[in-house]
Amino acid sequence: MNYPILSLILKFLFLLCVHFTVPALAANSTSTHILLSCGTSGTFLDTINNLTWVGDIDTKYISKEASQNSTIPYQDPNVPAIPLSTARIFTTNYTYKIPLSPGRYFLRLYFYPTNYSNHHAADSFFTATAGPYTLLSNFSALITVNALNYAYLIREFSINVTSSTLDLTFAPSTEHSNAFAFINGIEIVSSPDDIFSVSTAYFGDGTNRIFSYDQGMAFQTMYRLNVGGQSLASSQDSGSLYRTWDDDSNYILGAAFGVTFQNDTNVTIEYPPTVPQYIAPVSIYETARSMGPNPQINMNYNLTWLLTIDAGFYYLLRFHFCEIQYPITKVNQRVFFIYINNQTAQTQFDVIVYSGGIGKPVFRDYVVLTVGSGQMDMWVALYPDLSTRTEYFDAILNGLEVFKMSMVENNLAGLNPVPTEQNTIDPTQGFVDKNKGSKGNNAAIIGGGVAGGVLLISIIACICLFIIYKQQKRKDRASEEGKISGDTTIWTPLSLYGVSNSQPSISSKTNTTPGTGTGTGSGTGSYNSTLPANLCRHFSFNEILAATNGFNESLVLGVGGFGKVYQGEIDNGSTKVAIKRGNPLSEQGVHEFQTEIELLSKLRHRHLVSLIGYCEEKNEMILVYDYMAHGTLREHLYRTKNPPLAWKQRLEICIGAARGLHYLHTGAKHTVIHRDVKTTNILLDEKWIAKVSDFGLSKTGPALDHSHVSTVVKGSFGYLDPEYYRRQQLTEKSDVYSFGVVLFEVLCARPVIINSLPKEQVSLAEWAQFCQRKGVLEEIIDPYLRDKIAPQCLKKYAETAEQCLADQGIDRPSIGDVLWNLEFALQLQLNAEESGSLMGGTTSGDDTPAVIYGKKEISDEPTSDSTTTTTTISMGGRSIVSTDSHGLTPSAVFSQLMNPKGR
Repeated sequence: MNYPILSLILKFLFLLCVHFTVPALAANSTSTHILLSCGTSGTFLDTINNLTWVGDIDTKYISKEASQNSTIPYQDPNVPAIPLSTARIFTTNYTYKIPLSPGRYFLRLYFYPTNYSNHHAADSFFTATAGPYTLLSNFSALITVNALNYAYLIREFSINVTSSTLDLTFAPSTEHSNAFAFINGIEIVSSPDDIFSVSTAYFGDGTNRIFSYDQGMAFQTMYRLNVGGQSLASSQDSGSLYRTWDDDSNYILGAAFGVTFQNDTNVTIEYPPTVPQYIAPVSIYETARSMGPNPQINMNYNLTWLLTIDAGFYYLLRFHFCEIQYPITKVNQRVFFIYINNQTAQTQFDVIVYSGGIGKPVFRDYVVLTVGSGQMDMWVALYPDLSTRTEYFDAILNGLEVFKMSMVENNLAGLNPVPTEQNTIDPTQGFVDKNKGSKGNNAAIIGGGVAGGVLLISIIACICLFIIYKQQKRKDRASEEGKISGDTTIWTPLSLYGVSNSQPSISSKTNTTPGTGTGTGSGTGSYNSTLPANLCRHFSFNEILAATNGFNESLVLGVGGFGKVYQGEIDNGSTKVAIKRGNPLSEQGVHEFQTEIELLSKLRHRHLVSLIGYCEEKNEMILVYDYMAHGTLREHLYRTKNPPLAWKQRLEICIGAARGLHYLHTGAKHTVIHRDVKTTNILLDEKWIAKVSDFGLSKTGPALDHSHVSTVVKGSFGYLDPEYYRRQQLTEKSDVYSFGVVLFEVLCARPVIINSLPKEQVSLAEWAQFCQRKGVLEEIIDPYLRDKIAPQCLKKYAETAEQCLADQGIDRPSIGDVLWNLEFALQLQLNAEESGSLMGGTTSGDDTPAVIYGKKEISDEPTSDSTTTTTTISMGGRSIVSTDSHGLTPSAVFSQLMNPKGR
């Protein structure tokens, strides 16, 4: 037997199969699977996924003279050898021409950035196109793996091929010297043509508007997550699509992981006719993640995933659901909200309603637009619906896919990410991961001289960092103190309007008229904003004018410390909003404006007001929020034409506000201290659900090794924590104190400060505590509530409010404990109402309060008495005395007592 001749015959037959059977397979859109190992010849078995790769040299797709082959001199042991041990290098534009039948395909490109021959990895910048689609632009695989802390990359795209050939082009960048392109592996697998239109997609803004698919669109897979389960290899996928599914636990925000579980043994996954089996494998629906079995805990956090994406694109999010455990088998047992990127994508989602029963999968598509450029975080969150009489306050998810969409000019190319400080790029050696060691043949150099040099450099670096830290602290301190000034100031947001100053400034000399475009700014709307534009929607000033009918005074909802709030309509009148327009004469300015945007755009909770967007053109600072139909809580307590609220309703509002604060303190990525809790900052939507608002003064809480944040005192008089005022040390307990004042304000329905009353009654916080200690609190509560509060409920409620007002923060309960107590008080009230035990009431029963608030008519307006020379304010058992000619000068924080201006 002549073995060389036999070998030649077999090789000829193999090449014949490659050249002729692959196009033939392409005619069958359900079976095409091309696997090209670039820069080599022969066949290679991927034993992990049981797939056979073919060297691209053995095909007609590549010209041997057009590019270079390269073998990797050193390969990370964590990197699969196939197809990442060889590469094809391009120093000029080159196109793979791959015969395919028309249809939709998954295209996967494999990249392992390292040094190839005489080409350094840091020089690789290139563009990749597939037919009319731009997949990558000025792409650096090295920068990308460095930023993501990966060793290699797989980029997956879904493209629609309309001709008989797919042209896959790699073009080195013309903007970089010595630039080259490279590719390690190419995978093409046919997919169903309707994989992205098999179900109706909705815009993820809660409007239930239907999104119309364009069959010609391309998609890039950003994430494909098996929620609650393990990673799945491509061989475990369904429909011969060879997709990989990642474990979702790496993307859960914070410590609130919820719980994971599998299907009950007697629950079998059965695909309904509306869900093709290729949509996701059975394994995806056999596991899930939910919030957990404790409804009290579930009410106070969102189950949230944080996903980094490229800003400026439309995204399709595909949610996979399946109820897989008893006893959830009926409608209305588990109902929840779906939030995407600070938008309510879906209300009252019930898996059983949409799927048809337990064990039946269902998926739901939503399309969202992101704004800005560069990298941004996409937030996906679930929260139980508390407004319906559900059996379980919980949410569930089985799988999640996120796809970037080529909505504009067939483009899918984003910017290169910003590398992390943890990893570095050596321009001569390529990627160096400080966690894993060198990726190349670099030898470690260890010696006394090097160690001494490192020590010296470390000392110098520490000194520099300390100096920078101290300078920044002084700047922050000056910025804070500049906001508490006895003089009237006019803010001028210089940094927002193209002025060279890098820091926002406060000026007392600039005459700025809102909306005129005059003053310091250019007034053209052309500026380099310091705000992160990808956080939320940016409105033009013309859009704001149209929404408010030119700031028509008839649309004014109220006036706050920042400025007037208008009712408006956006999106052709389809959405009602509240538009807060900054007043240049306000004591609040750029800092509060930026804080509000940066905080609220990253927070999402049922009991927090949602920020829709902002406008910063023409010397304006404008914030756009969800419209709250019933206004502020204070509008329903006193000095109002609104009918009084029932006690049960007041309790539910307080509970909702406490849930919002609890989320800020414990459920967000970082602790957030609101710093201005009061009844005007608790808003009520059309369903009377309470939402905490106004985060302009909020602060990120202390680090784990600190108990407080040292900061200049800010807040509203009457609600201000006395310990915070005395020590200028802010903690979460400062919010608890303010909330305690709110609780008494809700109970007594009177202003927190009434200057016209005797001094012991001026402060509601002090007066209520005094009455509580004397056992006569019932005599100062809202007369409307007489005979309507269960005694045990009132006792629990009053004790909770009193505990919140403890002089020292360490003696106050956490907001979580406050929330529990209020919910217990509500249960006591409901039990009393159901049993009919409210007879006898909470007071003596006559029509006049037993305690009169002094001899003057109650008013929360400031008094003007030129003969008064001394004012005494008792705070937490201490007195702060001010005189006209001697003694202590009142702090600017407390000047609102004599000259209230809102916050």
